[in-house]
Parts: sequence; C-alpha cells; structure tokens
Amino acid sequence: MARFALGIDIGTSGVKGVLIEPGGAQVAEAYAPHDLHSPYPGWSEEDPADWWRGVISVCQQLLTGRDPRDIAVIGCSGMVPALVLLDEDGNPLRPAILQNDARAVEEIEWLRQNLNQEQLFARTGGYTNQQHVGPRLMWIQRHEPDVWHHTHRILGSYDYIAYRLSGAWSLEINWAVESGLFDIYKRIWDETFLKTSNLHEGLFPPVKFPTEIVGEVTREAAEATGLAPGTPVVAGSADHVASALAAGLREHGDLLIKFGAAGDILYCMDRLETHPRLYIDYHDIPERYLLNGCMAASGSLVKWFVTQVLGEEGGSATYRRLDEEAAAVPPASDGLIVLPYFLGEKTPIFDPEARGIFFGLTLSHGRGHMFRAILEAVIYGFQHHLEILRERGYPIRRVLATDGGVRSELWRQIAADALGLPIEAHPGHPGSALGVAFVAGMGVGLFRDWAEIEAFAGPAYWNEPDPEAHERYQEAYRLYRDLYETLKPLFPRAGRLSRSAAAS
Repeated sequence: MARFALGIDIGTSGVKGVLIEPGGAQVAEAYAPHDLHSPYPGWSEEDPADWWRGVISVCQQLLTGRDPRDIAVIGCSGMVPALVLLDEDGNPLRPAILQNDARAVEEIEWLRQNLNQEQLFARTGGYTNQQHVGPRLMWIQRHEPDVWHHTHRILGSYDYIAYRLSGAWSLEINWAVESGLFDIYKRIWDETFLKTSNLHEGLFPPVKFPTEIVGEVTREAAEATGLAPGTPVVAGSADHVASALAAGLREHGDLLIKFGAAGDILYCMDRLETHPRLYIDYHDIPERYLLNGCMAASGSLVKWFVTQVLGEEGGSATYRRLDEEAAAVPPASDGLIVLPYFLGEKTPIFDPEARGIFFGLTLSHGRGHMFRAILEAVIYGFQHHLEILRERGYPIRRVLATDGGVRSELWRQIAADALGLPIEAHPGHPGSALGVAFVAGMGVGLFRDWAEIEAFAGPAYWNEPDPEAHERYQEAYRLYRDLYETLKPLFPRAGRLSRSAAAS
C-alpha cells in the first residue's frame, strides 16, 4: 500500500524534495540548486526549465532504492506570485518573473492613478503594489509584445510544476489571492481589475484549494522523473504558507519569521481580516488565515555580499567564518546601518524605487561589521512588521523562526535581541517541502487531522533576548527607520538613471 507523501518546493535558489509518512517520519530529502538572474537593476528572473531539471533530479534522488508505487500523492509549493507565461503548447515564452521583481515601476504608478484603490483593497485585500501580477503583465504587453501575443496561459512556479507532472492546468488559490486581481471574499476574478490591466479570465486556469487533486502523473513525466504513472497530484501551496504550516503556525497570535532568500513574516488569525500594509493569504488549514509581509531581499542579500562583494563561493565554512567575525562586533555594528532594499521593497513600505544603502561607513569598519550590519538590517525589517501588528492590537503569542538562515546562532540571537522576544527556531526541518507534503497527504487521506503536522517538528533551539543589547538595537532601529524616510525622495532619481541605462 502506498504510504509516502512527496513534497516538492520550488525555491529561489533551488528545488527541495522530501518524503514523509504518517507518524512523523521524514523518510528522505533531496536538493538541486539553480540560479536567480538579475540582468538589470530591479529584475528578478529564473528559467522554468531549470526548475523542471531540478524536479527530475530531486525525484530521482528520493526514489533511489525505493518503489515509486509507494508514493501515494505529490504536492508542490513555490514562490508566489511568480509569473510563467506559456504558449498554446505549454512551453514557457520567456524566463519566469519572480515575486520580488521590481521592474514595473511605471505600470504600478499608472494603476495607482487609474484604479480606485479603496475598491481594490476592499475586494482584494491590497492596494496596487510590486507584488501584484497586473503591473508586470502590463510591462510585458508594453516591452515584449511578441511574447504577450503568444501567451496562452499564465501559471505560478508550483502550478507550472504541477502542470509538468500531470498535464493539468490549475492555479492554487493563494496565487490568485496575491495577484491583486481576485476577490478574496467572493473567490472570483474581478472583471474590473482584469480589464484595467488589459487581461481576461481565460488566461488563468481554474483556481483550486491546496488539497484538491488536479491530476495524475503522466507517462511522459513518469519516464523523466521515475515516478509511477497515475500518482495523484494536488494543487499544492504557496511556499510561505506551507512553511508556516510545517513550522506549527496553527493558533491565533502565532508569528513566523523566515530567514530565506526573501524575508517572510506570517501571522496566524482565526478570521479573514486585511491590513493596508500587509498581504493576506488563506492558510492551508481551512478557516485559518495569514496576515503576511515579504521583504524582497533577505538571504539573497547575504549571498550577494559574500559572492559579489567578497568574491567567495559562499559555502558553509565561509558563512561560519563570517559569523565568527561578525560576532566579535558589538550590537548595532559600531553605527553601521544597512537598508536592505536591494530589490526595492514590498511590505511594509511598498516602494519599488527603494535602494540598498550602507550608511555610516568609516575606515574603522571591516567586513565583520558589514556582514553583521546586513544580518541586523533583515531583523530591523522584521521588527518593522511587528510594530505594525502591535499598532493594530494583534497579540504576539510566540515567535517561530525557520529557513536556512536560522542555522546561524548569531543571526538567531540578533533576532531575539532586536525584537526583544524569545525565538523558537527549527533549523533542521525542510519547511515548505515538508508542509506541502503534509497538505498532499491530507488530500488523499494519508493524514486525517491537521494537528498531526506537529509530529514532524524537528529539534528546537531557543534564544532569549539580552536587555542591554535590546536597548542598543532600539536606538539603531530608529536610525534605520529615519534613514529610509530621509532618503525616500532621492530613490526615484536613482531609478530613472538605471532605467535609462537599461533602455540604451
């Protein structure tokens, strides 16, 4: 009898896969890396063919020595709302545009002027922003008309993999929710917003809930991956939502901070309630919702500094050495402040024109200062989100931390000290891949209760805040906030320079 659930996550830096079975056993995991491309300032793209090659590699790794018929179901998660434009034959027409892409500055401004923003927020839960797909699709219409002419379907990252596995068109509901074109209360595409962006409903496949079975593994996909033909494939989950599930976010007041390539902040609620400076998602658990924020650059900024500025490969030994150097630097990095807006910024400032800044550099600062200041900048971004939640009166029941960055004891302690809260970190669990595997298992009855996810929780590491460090970080945080507000009027001028260079 088939007993495993397979979860596949399409991440910014690679494809991850896990096999799980009832009782809390993670049977195996695998990984295949791929690259993010930013050919111009603000651009963020990846090749869907790289994702599919990664899926093939991950499946083959996981199936080594195993009978593929033991896999009961497959679920995919991934970046959202990434854009994959397909022709009539289902082939990608261009590289995928990722959710942290900031190229559509003019289109965002046009929509802000030509869409009733209050009606947009009332129906979709958000105002026009960098995350929405409408502005980016309008950019394609304007700058790549031949691509747009041949566009037959639009999918997200994990929807594309579900299509490659099953041959079935589908969009998981949170892609629709984050598109800015979907009425989150009526659960339908909004015709007014579609027309304003020169779109029509036929471009989008049917919207499905995470546990819904959308198709079965085709014979062609089976030959490529080693999976058994006919294996059910569910609609899957947005990566941050699946990660929240895997981390144990189930109760009102639970908060998750994710130290991934992008910085996600998720707050669990038992009611559908929106916030003008945050996004809203349906939880994978029915009747639960997630207020969430997303910082465009987090771990990707760390990687950029190591590989592009320091010129190192960025292996684990490199990061351990940099952690040691940064740990020798006092909290607040001797007055060095970084604005982490190297890809513009999404929540909570919604400013695609924002730029990265190293402020306060002197000849006394070394690379340990710079590395620590980057780590601190990401946590200041998390703190900005907590500040917004507290202003609305939302209680913080507990703070959980996941993703690759929490392997760093230093970064975890910076988070506890800056936020002034205990941090419960789970460095070992595979996050989104595990979460979507569990979602898939719920879809076919392999699991029967959402509480069973707790059996998969790995070892927890606790970091308690240091009061003295917390006080120092509050002074630095105020400078961080003031720095952006002071420089905000200047960022569009830098953007115009970069766009004129890209056009020449």
